[in-house]
Amino acid sequence: MRCLRVCAVLAAVFLSPLHAAEVLPLSAAQIQSLGIETAQVAAHREGELPGLPAQVVVPNNQMHVVSSPMPVMVEQMFAAPGEHVGKGSVLVRLQGPAIVEAQRMFLQAGTQLRLSRDTLSRDEQLFKEGIIAESRYRATRSQHAELSAAYAERRQVLRLAGMSEAAITRLQSGGVLGSAIEMASPIDGVVLEQMATAGQRLEAASPLYKVARLDPLWLDIQLPIARQSMVAEGDQVRLPLQQAAGKVLSVGHGVSGNQTVLVRAEISSGTERLYPGQFVEATVVSIARGDRAPRLWSVPNGALARLHDRVVVFVQTAAGFRAQSVVLIAEGAQASAVRGDLKGDERIAVRGVSALKAALMGIGGE
Repeated sequence: MRCLRVCAVLAAVFLSPLHAAEVLPLSAAQIQSLGIETAQVAAHREGELPGLPAQVVVPNNQMHVVSSPMPVMVEQMFAAPGEHVGKGSVLVRLQGPAIVEAQRMFLQAGTQLRLSRDTLSRDEQLFKEGIIAESRYRATRSQHAELSAAYAERRQVLRLAGMSEAAITRLQSGGVLGSAIEMASPIDGVVLEQMATAGQRLEAASPLYKVARLDPLWLDIQLPIARQSMVAEGDQVRLPLQQAAGKVLSVGHGVSGNQTVLVRAEISSGTERLYPGQFVEATVVSIARGDRAPRLWSVPNGALARLHDRVVVFVQTAAGFRAQSVVLIAEGAQASAVRGDLKGDERIAVRGVSALKAALMGIGGE
C-alpha cells in the first residue's frame, strides 16, 4: 500500500507544469507519504575544512635505505619490520670473497703508501743536498700523491662496506682478513621494510632494509581545487580520530585527475598514533581571509543529490521543495561542506531525497 501511495504522489509531481523550473509542489500529506524529513541548514564553522582525504607519508630526509656494498651473501638478519633500532645497531651480517678482496687491496695500498712515504723523505733530503735533480724529486712527490689517493679510496670502500673506523684500524694494525661484515642502522628509527632474506645472494647496491625516523611525519592531503585559495602555508591541520595535529607546509599548483590539489602538511603532535601509508581524514583550519572568503554550509551527506554534472539540495518552500545547486567543497564521513546561494534560515530535505531526485528527473512519470 505504501509503495502505491508513493507512486501516486510521484506521478502527481511528474505531471506538474512547475517541474521544468525545478520546483516540486508537494502537500504536507504527500511529504509525509514520501517519508521526507527536513532540517535547518547549518553554517559551516568559519575557516574549517573537515573530512579531507589524506595519506600519511615519511619525509624524504628521514628515510634511509641500507644496501649491500658489493656482491655478497646474506649470512644473518637481525632486525624485522616494525622493530625500533638505534643508530649503530647491527641489522645484517654479510659474507663473500669480495669482502676479503677489499680488505686485501686496502692493506696492499697501505704498504705501498708507507714505502712511497719513505722514498719521498729520502729524495727530498737528496734534493736539498743537490745530489738528485729536481725532476726526480717531483716525480717521487707525484707518485706519493697518487698512492695517497689510492689508499684513501680503499679505506673509503671499507667504510661503504660497513666497517667501522675501529675495525679498519684493527685490520691495519693486525692484518687479519675477515670474510664477513656487519651493516648497521644509520639512524635511530623504525624498520619499515626488509627486502632480503638469509642465504640470499645479492649484487652490489641491492637493498636490504628501509629504516625511517617517524617523528615528524608528512600528510598528503587531497584538496578540491575550488577550495585552493582558502588554504595557505602555516594553516593548522588536525586529525580528529587519531588526535594528531600539525601545519601546512605547501600548497601544490598542479591538479590531479580528480580535480584536487596536493597539500602537504607536517604532523608534529600525535605521530605515535599514525603509520606510514595510512589513509586518514584531515581537517584544515585556514587562516581568515576576510570578506574574500565565501560562506560555507554544513550539509549531511544524505541531503546531497547528484544530477548529471552538478550537486543539489532540496530546499523546503511554502509550496513544496526547490532544487538548489551547491558546490561541494569538502566531503566528510557524515557531513560535507558546500557553497551555495543559501541564507541560513532554510530547511532542507535530509531524508527521502531519492524520491525528490526521481521526481525532478521525471523517472516513472508514466
